[in-house]
Amino acid sequence: MENNVFEQMAKRYDTEDRMELAKVIVKEVRAELHDCKSKSLIDYGSGTGLVSLELADLVDSILLVDSSEQMLEVVKAKIIHKEIINSQVLYSDFTQETPELKVDIILMSLVLLHIPDTNKILQQLFNILNKDGQLIIIDFDKNDKINHPKVHNGFSHKELKKKLVDAGFTSTKINTFYYGERIFMNQDASMFISNSIK
Repeated sequence: MENNVFEQMAKRYDTEDRMELAKVIVKEVRAELHDCKSKSLIDYGSGTGLVSLELADLVDSILLVDSSEQMLEVVKAKIIHKEIINSQVLYSDFTQETPELKVDIILMSLVLLHIPDTNKILQQLFNILNKDGQLIIIDFDKNDKINHPKVHNGFSHKELKKKLVDAGFTSTKINTFYYGERIFMNQDASMFISNSIK
C-alpha cells in the first residue's frame, strides 16, 4: 500500500462526500451484525474510522487496523471525543505480516481494491478469524471505466466468490446495494457487500 499518500490525506480525509458514503455503508453493515454484542470486530484498513466507529454499540470490541499512522491519530482523537470505550487502534499492514490475533468479525470497507494480492490477504484474514467467524467486505463492482495502476477496477461477484472459497470460506453471499455518481475515481459506480463465514 502507498502509505505516504494516505498519510498526507489523513487530516483532510473526512470530506462531505466520504462521510455521506460512509453513512450508506454503515447502514448496510449494521443490518449484517445481528446478535454480535459479545463479539470482537477488526476493521482492517479502517482509515479514520468513518464506518466502524459507528458500529461500536453493536459489538463487544473493535480494533481499528491501518497502515497509516496519521489515519490512526485521527481515529484516536475521535474515540476520545466520542467517549467510545470499546475501541482501540493497531498500526499494522497484514500484507507485510499478520499479528497473532483471533477475532469473530473482520470488516474491510473499500480496502480490497487497494491490495494488489487479494488472494493472500483473504487467506490471512481467514486465518485470524475464529471458527464461524464472518468476513464482511464492502467494495466496488467491476467497472471497466476505471484504469489505475495501483487500484483494482472493482470485483465481479463470481471472481470474488471463487477467491473466498479458495481461501477456505464455507459460504458467501454477495449483493450490490448502492449505486452512486462519481464515487469511484470520479466515475459512477455501484458497491456490493459480501458476507462470508469461516
